[in-house]
Amino acid sequence: MKAMILSRRASISSSPLSLVDVPVPEPGLNEILISVKCCAICRTDLHVIEGDLPKAKSPVIPGHQVVGTVVKVGRNSQRFQAGDRVGIAWLRSTCGICSFCQSGRENLCESSCFTGYHADGGFAEFAVIHEDYAYPIPEAFSHFEATPLLCAGIIGYRALQRSELKPGERLGIYGFGSSAHVVIQIALHRDCEVFVVTRGEKHRQLARAMGAAWVGERADQMPVKVHSAIVFAPAGELVPVALKSLEKGGTLALAGIYMSDIPQLNYEETLFYERNLRSVTANTRLDGQALLREAAQIPIRPHITTYPLQDANRALMDLKNDQINGTGVLVVES
Repeated sequence: MKAMILSRRASISSSPLSLVDVPVPEPGLNEILISVKCCAICRTDLHVIEGDLPKAKSPVIPGHQVVGTVVKVGRNSQRFQAGDRVGIAWLRSTCGICSFCQSGRENLCESSCFTGYHADGGFAEFAVIHEDYAYPIPEAFSHFEATPLLCAGIIGYRALQRSELKPGERLGIYGFGSSAHVVIQIALHRDCEVFVVTRGEKHRQLARAMGAAWVGERADQMPVKVHSAIVFAPAGELVPVALKSLEKGGTLALAGIYMSDIPQLNYEETLFYERNLRSVTANTRLDGQALLREAAQIPIRPHITTYPLQDANRALMDLKNDQINGTGVLVVES
């Protein structure tokens, strides 16, 4: 099969992904083999490729927002059958027995593994996954529309839950990439007002078109205080100003897997009056199931830009330079 392989971690500007032929993986115990139709890209892929995250599997096939159809099932696999459409997400496995797993917080499992990082992902014609960590894809979505939901959507959903936004309240969003353009649709469906800060003019135009109550380039220009906020941009300098823009008792969620250093906080200006600051770490499978269920009811319509699989380097470079409105999706011919 053809796959985009990362053999050395380097800046995406050096095109470190190479198109190579590798053997089709065999599904093991309780695993399924899927024929990949498409795979979305996200900033976590960039963090893996450019070395912002600790080194894991190498070489590795990146990609963790995968949609395809089951073509083969491994021994003891019973959940899916050939022809079923499924998705593969970032969370790949957990131990199932630790205190985190047993208390509904499997995203914090010390033994968790992740797709396209600890194991090969979806920048390829075929991929394998344990059946318990695959998601049935609702009929409401095309292959392309479903891919952003499997990471951008799931993480955005968990960040929204962590922000404690209630129906009818005001939500601040900092950065308007793949996750944010899913979250705004959920928030508006819950009758919330959404205020967006993003530096790219194309992103500001999209936010306005999608129904944001206010859109601006600078965080310190937000016209009202919000009840909840989410920082999607990996920019620690946004945290103090986002906290200052919260109502008393408000909550700020930090959604990135990586973020630059947060400046020193002034307690009275940023945290007093019971403002809350929360991080977001990966997701649970329940998050994924809940997101797909609500997304199908709305239904969410992600904005996508497609690229051929062999153009993964170019797609990720466009992502890094904020040239993609919504989500970039690699189209796989298999």
